[in-house]
Amino acid sequence: MKVTALIPDDLVKEVMKLTEGKNITDSLIIALKSYVSGKKVEYLIDEVSKEPLQFNEAFVEYGIRKINRKR
Repeated sequence: MKVTALIPDDLVKEVMKLTEGKNITDSLIIALKSYVSGKKVEYLIDEVSKEPLQFNEAFVEYGIRKINRKR
């Protein structure tokens, strides 16, 4: 997708430096992917903190080995 955006030169230069992209487009793609994945992690952390994971006390390694060996 082509996008026209007014981005300050110093911000673009900093993004290019930090991402080590081949060009502006590559640098922006790397930065946006990193931003999106970070936001997904933040969302998951929030969800887990609202309802923490609970493990079955009987769920131990030897029980899992038995299940895996039956396959």
